[in-house]
Amino acid sequence: MGEKQADAVDAIEAQWRRERPDLNLEAMAIIGRLGRLYLIAGQQIESVHGVHGLQRGEFDVLAALRRSGEPYELNPSVLADTLMASRAGMTGRLDRLEKAGLVRRVADAGDRRAVKVVLTDRGLQVIDVAVTEHVENETRILAPLSAGERQELDRMVRVLLAGLGTLD
Repeated sequence: MGEKQADAVDAIEAQWRRERPDLNLEAMAIIGRLGRLYLIAGQQIESVHGVHGLQRGEFDVLAALRRSGEPYELNPSVLADTLMASRAGMTGRLDRLEKAGLVRRVADAGDRRAVKVVLTDRGLQVIDVAVTEHVENETRILAPLSAGERQELDRMVRVLLAGLGTLD
């Protein structure tokens, strides 16, 4: 790993050390940096989505439909579960995407009471361009790390997630 560089979390940690020298602040500093990373990277990720007129949740819906494979259709409740969204939140996303002509709702041939969400041709074009730029952006975000550091970071994050019981 690279040399330690001072950051805003160091200033916070120094204040706590002055006020509460009895505390072990290692975990606070790491979680604080992860939180800052989430916010900063999130802003950069959302800016790429915005270029395509999408919010993060809308991008996620289109991406879930696209990666589901042809015919690019899913039940709204499956989408909500996959994206860890509420049913009401999913309805709002689908309404916006349908209004934009990126998805359409169609009756489920197997159950007339149910609907499927289908990616339109325009939606397919938008998500294919957007996901390409999204992956390039995420690659750029991680560019300061070497290949080995990225692999080690991935390994460590997996260990943390497994420890929290949320690896799925």
